[in-house]
Amino acid sequence: MARSNKWQDDYWLLLMQIYLQKPVGTKPMYSRAMVELALELHISPERLHDRMRQLAKLKTPRIERLWKTYSGQPNKLARAVRLLREMNGFNNADAFYDGVEVNESFERDFRPVVEGEKVTPVMLTLILELYFRLTPNTMVPETPEVKELAKLIKLEAQEIAEILGLLQHCDPYLNRRDTVIHPLLPTCHDIWRRYGNDNVEELVARAEMLKEFFK
Repeated sequence: MARSNKWQDDYWLLLMQIYLQKPVGTKPMYSRAMVELALELHISPERLHDRMRQLAKLKTPRIERLWKTYSGQPNKLARAVRLLREMNGFNNADAFYDGVEVNESFERDFRPVVEGEKVTPVMLTLILELYFRLTPNTMVPETPEVKELAKLIKLEAQEIAEILGLLQHCDPYLNRRDTVIHPLLPTCHDIWRRYGNDNVEELVARAEMLKEFFK
C-alpha cells in the first residue's frame, strides 16, 4: 500500500501555524518550515504553497471558520496541531508507516546523496547555478562566490570547489577526457541533465527560491 499524499482538511492547521509565525504572512515556497512540513506530509512544497495562498485569501467557509477559531489564539492552535500529529503518528513516523511503501519524488532532493554525508541534490543545484557564473580557473576555494555559497549551505569552500570540478566532467563544452570516480558524480550528471542543457534560466530562478531553505 502506498502512503497517501492527498490533502486532508486537518492539514490547514499545520499550514496556519506556519503562516502565523513572525513575520506573519505567506511564507516562501522553500522556506525551511514549508519544506519540513512538505517532507512530513509527503506533499510537495509547490502544492503546500498554493494551499497557503488559499489560506491567506480565506477561500472557503472552512478556512474562515479556522481563522475565527484559531488565528487569535496561538496556544489553542498549538494544542490542536499537537493533537493532530499525535493522532496521525507524526511523532513516530517510522513506526507508524512501517511496511507502507512511500512513493517519493521531491523528497529525495532534500536528502543526502550518499548515506552518512551532508551533500543533497538541492545543494548540488545551487552549486550548478554557481558553476555557470564562474570560469574554470575561478572554481577554487578562495573565490568570494565560492566562500559565500559555502557559508550559506554550511559546506567547506574546498568541498564546493571539489563539486565544481566534478561538474566540469558533466559539461559537454569542456569535453574532459580524464576519468574521475566519485560518489557524487552520478547525481551531478542527473542535476546537469535536469538544468544544464538549455535550462539555465530555469536553474537561476529555482536556485534563488531554494536558497530560502538555508536561510
